[in-house]
Formats: sequence, C-alpha cells, structure tokens
Amino acid sequence: MAGESSFDIVSKLDRQEVDNAVNQAAKEVANRFDFRNVDAGIKWSGQAIEIQANSAERANAILDVLKDKLVKRKVSLKVLDVGEPRPSGKLYKLTVGLKEGISQENAKKISKIIRDEGPKGVKTQIQGDELRVSSKKKDDLQQVIALLKGKDLDVALQFVNYR
Repeated sequence: MAGESSFDIVSKLDRQEVDNAVNQAAKEVANRFDFRNVDAGIKWSGQAIEIQANSAERANAILDVLKDKLVKRKVSLKVLDVGEPRPSGKLYKLTVGLKEGISQENAKKISKIIRDEGPKGVKTQIQGDELRVSSKKKDDLQQVIALLKGKDLDVALQFVNYR
C-alpha cells in the first residue's frame, strides 16, 4: 500500500528577523553622517514599519537601508508592501506594510501553474492562506517545488510539512 506524500506551500514571515533588521537599520540611520540632524528615523508602528525623514529622497534612502538589512537576514523583499512618501508637517513619512499568507487569488494562480506545468497526478488543495500539494510519488512533489522556485511570483513562498 503506497500512501500519499504531501507538503504545504505557505508564505510566513519571521517577525524576529524583520524586527532585527529594523533595529539594525535604525542604528545605521542614527550613525550615518548623511542622516544627521535631519529627523530621520525608522520604527515599528503597529503591524507596519514607519520611516520618516525631511525629504522624500531621504525616506527612500532609509528604505534602501532597511531592504539591505532584510536581504542580509534572508528575508524576502516580496513581503514588503511599500507606499509612497507623503508629507506630514515638516517631515515625509513612508509606511511599509508586511504581507503574510497566500491570498485566494495567488493560491489559484499557483494551483493553475502546478496543474498546467507540473507532473500529472499531483493534487492541490487551498486551505485558508496556504496550499496543500499531494501526490503518490515524492519525485513529483520535488518537481513541483523546483517548478515554483523557478517562477517569479509576487509572494515569498516556503515549503513546509514535507511528508
């Protein structure tokens, strides 16, 4: 009797790594000479990251520092939902949201890719904000993982619960 093998496709965020990256970016902004005396800063604000500076260009420069720190901590930049710098009094504020979970639309898109381009006999099942992929052959599951890693999707995917 051959059982079914499966794995889950999820889009999770390591909040501790993001927090560490924000703290490192805040330290760098505090110490860099081009950000001195310009009210530049970066901090958590609820579920988002708030960046402020005295010009839109400086706010975007702080965002670049944050992106650099995230990449060094192996956090995908696809989790960032970046807005436009908006004036707020004398300062420009930039809100960076964090995306977590696979939306229904993206789950359907991933399912379609697996159905169209993946090996035959592989089944997908949408379960809330994650996707379960199952097959009788483990090799087929590995082909699906390789297929999805090769695609440029707009969500950061992780493959978990491989059994």
